[in-house]
Amino acid sequence: MREYLLVFLVAASVTYLLTVIAREVALRTGAVAQVRDRDMHAVPIPYFGGLAMLGGLIAGFVVARELPFLSLSAPNVFRDAAVVLVAGAMICAIGVIDDLVELDALTKLGGQVLVAGFLIYFDVQYRFFPFPAPGGGQFSLEQSQAALLTVITVVATINAVNFVDGLDGLAAGVIGVGATAFFLFCYQLANLNDVSLAVTGALLSAALAGVCAGFLPHNFYPARLFMGDSGSMLLGLMLSASALTLTGQFAITDIQQGGGGSEASLLPTLLPIIVPLSILVVPFADLLLAVVRRTRRGQMFYHPDKQHLHHRMLEIGHSHRRAVVIMWLWAGLIGFGTVVGSLYAGRLTWLALGLWFVMTAALTFLVPRFRGLHPVE
Repeated sequence: MREYLLVFLVAASVTYLLTVIAREVALRTGAVAQVRDRDMHAVPIPYFGGLAMLGGLIAGFVVARELPFLSLSAPNVFRDAAVVLVAGAMICAIGVIDDLVELDALTKLGGQVLVAGFLIYFDVQYRFFPFPAPGGGQFSLEQSQAALLTVITVVATINAVNFVDGLDGLAAGVIGVGATAFFLFCYQLANLNDVSLAVTGALLSAALAGVCAGFLPHNFYPARLFMGDSGSMLLGLMLSASALTLTGQFAITDIQQGGGGSEASLLPTLLPIIVPLSILVVPFADLLLAVVRRTRRGQMFYHPDKQHLHHRMLEIGHSHRRAVVIMWLWAGLIGFGTVVGSLYAGRLTWLALGLWFVMTAALTFLVPRFRGLHPVE
């Protein structure tokens, strides 16, 4: 755990420092978000936050290779992590080009599919899903099925994160919370299966949580730098690829809760898929609602508007900062709730999650009424 914490801190520190350089590069190259009708910022803000994030991820990877425990892990741990980082650099480059010249939606989609194909080529994809005991066994995917499911997962996650990136600090916070929850899942899944704690998914998610933490001080309202498509697509790619590295990695076992001896409510068949999806429920819900909304209006799904979830939070009376924090809480409730509820099912767990839900719902729907629908920053 201490080595993963060090990876987190290195990724956060490097991202924080590189953000200053990325901002200067964006200003010099003209990669600046101008003010448009659908945007929430009032003055032009530079892009290229994704470049700082990529630097933080690489720094975390390099440091991890030199640590006493992680450096002795199985070869596939760093091999898969390196493949994901190269794919991250590819998607970040596409985002940089978009931040400079604004690519059309279909071109970006083609780039996303290409990057997903790169992951598949190097065998970072869905392989098989284990059946829970006592029957055991596994469900193996055909190559075409595995490739299609992988592409859909990667592309959908990238675009879901892109859609939720509408308020200062929102996407970085949601993905940071999600990456932390996914780290906990990977780490504990390895621990409960009694296998090495050096897991690719845990390594990548620790670094991903770190870069989000390092970027937030520059991106929280009022933002001095936007992550741009170079950052949002990078975050989506890293989170989805972390899940891909986990699938099929663990043997089929009767997992017991540590210390208590009672059986955990973990379904090995489903959770490697459910947990990553649950972490992204907020951006996925926003993406689905946007597609339905625009299709009903006779528009293409990628046509922009100002009816995303974060826009509605502002409409009902929340301030910019409060809306962002509340959406972090919803993302944390769903992500951590799925992880903790699956690994440590019990009365205390459900009570804590119930209290979290009541608090978050009250902040969402009652606070604006008590404040007279007047946002206060």
